[in-house]
Amino acid sequence: MKNFKALLLFLTLTLVLAACNFGGDSGGDGGGEESSSGGDESSNKSINLSIASDPPSFHPALATDTTSGAIMASVFEGLTRLDPEGNPEPAMAENIDVSEDGLTYTYTLRDAQWENGDPVTADDFEYAWKWALDPENASDYAYQLYYIEGAEAYNTGEGSADDVAVTAVDEKTLEVNLVNPTPYFDELTAFYTYYPVNSQVAEENPEWHTDPGGENYIGNGPFSLESFTSSDEITLTKNDNYWDAENVALDTVNIDMVESAATALNMYQAGELDYLGSPFNTIDLNALNQFREEGTLNVSDQAGTYMYVFNTEDEIMKNQNIRKALTLAIDREGLIENVTKGEQKPATGLVPLTMEGFEEPGNYFESNNIEEAQAALDAGLEELGMSEPSDLSIGLSYNTDEAHAAVAQFVQQGWSENLGIDVTLDNSEWQVYLEALDAGEHQVGRYGWLGDFNDAINFLEIFKIDGGNNNTGWTNDEYTQLLNDAAQETDEAARIEMMKEAEEILMSEYPIAPVYFYTNLSVHEDKVKNMQADPLGNVQLKYVDIEE
Repeated sequence: MKNFKALLLFLTLTLVLAACNFGGDSGGDGGGEESSSGGDESSNKSINLSIASDPPSFHPALATDTTSGAIMASVFEGLTRLDPEGNPEPAMAENIDVSEDGLTYTYTLRDAQWENGDPVTADDFEYAWKWALDPENASDYAYQLYYIEGAEAYNTGEGSADDVAVTAVDEKTLEVNLVNPTPYFDELTAFYTYYPVNSQVAEENPEWHTDPGGENYIGNGPFSLESFTSSDEITLTKNDNYWDAENVALDTVNIDMVESAATALNMYQAGELDYLGSPFNTIDLNALNQFREEGTLNVSDQAGTYMYVFNTEDEIMKNQNIRKALTLAIDREGLIENVTKGEQKPATGLVPLTMEGFEEPGNYFESNNIEEAQAALDAGLEELGMSEPSDLSIGLSYNTDEAHAAVAQFVQQGWSENLGIDVTLDNSEWQVYLEALDAGEHQVGRYGWLGDFNDAINFLEIFKIDGGNNNTGWTNDEYTQLLNDAAQETDEAARIEMMKEAEEILMSEYPIAPVYFYTNLSVHEDKVKNMQADPLGNVQLKYVDIEE
């Protein structure tokens, strides 16, 4: 809830919050072919994919999940785009000039058009970024723009839009001033919160994004959103006005809504789908061993964490000992071996092992430590005025998906058998689930976060005070201050140490229960070329090809 307020997964838990991604999420690479619009219809190159539910949002500034992000990565394009290996490369920006002190970025835009033929201008970026920061628009991901001078003040009501240091110098020049040097800023500008919006269209029709596929839904990416039928399908077609259209191989992307992973598997085996994996649909757990034995299962480490979040404003979950007991009593190794089966890594900290400086496990607690978990439970029950574990009833929530259900059932059984706690499971459709998390209508909730960019701060900042994706209600002044100090630290080793100190504070108070670190899992038809996820779990359909 990538992630995610989730993804949240889902499970990019960019949440990431990750939408339906459970334990294996995967992606794409490139090719080149003429558009079918200019040739014989039989030459049309198309790919058939599926997602588990409607994307919760079609607006770059309002999206928070991997499902929405996967669609918009094809329909929109930022100043930079991630290449198949996950490295930023110039996209809408033809040239990027950075000042010696690392604080001023000057972008020269290439000659590019929106799909309706309008030129992509610096005003489109300034408009989009300031719209995301406008507190009236309630963008959960607005904090991703706080690296820009004046952005946080405007978003929190203490400044104005004029104070935000992003300026359209002229039609093709955008100047941005940062609060602190940010080595990963080129990665950030590839993220969907930083996408431009056609300012002329948006100003004339503020509700443009509510009718995806309509005449006012205008993108600047390699594909156009041709049509959308809720709970049914999305069709993307090659955007002939895209600046790099000659290097886009696919003509059509057909995306069916398939809630059941088992149904999606049947469709794949019947040749109705060409690919299973993140950030689209997940692979049915029952088929993983078969694909592994066949040698067709693609597995790679992913910068993502599957976890449960505790609502610390709940009468039960506000007790730290109860949260500690539940965290320690999860058998992560058994879960991975017997349920997820995707070669995930047990998580005993928040930050994935793929992040620089965090390659060694944090080991802030011992997984499946039932003795210590029972001791914490006893202490928590006494503090709550309860005498027996059976007095405790806990609700465990997750978004509808067979994989998430399997994990929840495994955790439920462990908490029940080892701690004697009554655990009730509750699931709901993805968008409904996200809204419930936002409203604090959960005791324990599934949460997946997939990295939006390759730095540990992307995971830690979720739980800062007033973080837009913090669904725990937990706050800690020292934690927030450490992250603020790390943002200003220019010595990389010192910055990493500050982030590690912050992670230690987070894990010592147990507002979350990390479960495992994601892997990218995917399978695809032989004809699908260059479709493998990058380390952040992104799929760039721009680079995918079909060879019959």
